[in-house]
Amino acid sequence: MLYETPLLSAADHHVLAEVVEMRRALQHAVQQAPAKWTLDLRRHLTASAIAGSNTIEGYEVDARDVADLMDDAQEKVDVTEANRAETVAYQQAMTYIQSLHGVPDFEYSKGLLNALHWMLQGHHHPRKPAGQWRQGPIFITAAGDPHATEYEGPHEDEVARLMGELVDWLNTGDTDSDPLVRAAMAHFNLVKIHPWADGNGRMSRSLQTLLIAREGVLAPEFSSIEAWLGMPGHTWDYYKVLREVGGPVYSPKRDTSPWIRFNLRAYHEQTQRVQHRVDRSNQCWIQLDEQRDELGVSERQVTALHEVAMIGRVRRSRYEKAEGISEQQAQRDMQHLMRGDLLTPVGNTKGRFYVPGDRYPQNVLATAAARHTIRDPYGDAA
Repeated sequence: MLYETPLLSAADHHVLAEVVEMRRALQHAVQQAPAKWTLDLRRHLTASAIAGSNTIEGYEVDARDVADLMDDAQEKVDVTEANRAETVAYQQAMTYIQSLHGVPDFEYSKGLLNALHWMLQGHHHPRKPAGQWRQGPIFITAAGDPHATEYEGPHEDEVARLMGELVDWLNTGDTDSDPLVRAAMAHFNLVKIHPWADGNGRMSRSLQTLLIAREGVLAPEFSSIEAWLGMPGHTWDYYKVLREVGGPVYSPKRDTSPWIRFNLRAYHEQTQRVQHRVDRSNQCWIQLDEQRDELGVSERQVTALHEVAMIGRVRRSRYEKAEGISEQQAQRDMQHLMRGDLLTPVGNTKGRFYVPGDRYPQNVLATAAARHTIRDPYGDAA
């Protein structure tokens, strides 16, 4: 038996309707935006999701470093080998998940879930078996007390049956529920079954993202809540609601309404953040394009300046790939921007990146740094 999808309250329906409307508006804004910065935005959001999810598990990698590793796993980035391995593995899984959004004959299966788990955890195998159900009990210990059990998963002999039930539900269950609600319930059921020896949290968040990708309204990087969950206060709330809703042992008859409420808040607030970023990114692009002649830069070079505004830095290798140009062309462009005091190099040749120079337009930096307020959707819906 699985944890069941709850009936939504009037407040839940109100928040969900707002999320749906915001996502439609965001879809329109993305479709109208220049393709170059849309790709940059999708890359940054994916990097933020990977960084956020890894942070929950104790792997700390700045989203900008994640983005560089996404371009080249061997990029000269100042991270530990453990953090590099976790980041590259998660990026591989996320890339595959994002590619599944339009597959016509797609279906969920135990094999698919185990394969995704291998992508995420295979570098730990065989010390921590990957791509196969656990063969023993699983306990979640309380923070700060390794002898206190916070949650005990179902017996290992029940895992295969429960995963079969979950796969059937993923393919045919609750299809009249909103896709975002189904995605949240998929996350919850998988993390409570806890079918693998390790990596269950990351897999559960990845499965939620996969269901969002299959929905097809927006690219999953615009709707994933992993970056939101990775924020310190939200991570604490995440663990708290998992504990309170799931119970100390596998208890599928418990009310899951608080979990859905938590996720609807996360969807809403993350969509607000993405919309604010889209607005800032669009405005920065417009401002840079309007000042091209004054700055003495080409349309192509605006891409590098735009990334500096939105990310805080740009690497020559990243710019080269974004524009589809040769290494020599990219080097010449960087030199031109340096000579114009628009960019300043930091670091040695292999690890070098560029930050704003003395002549970088201050109005663009101000737009990129503009603050915003995130509202609690349930404050309005109460």
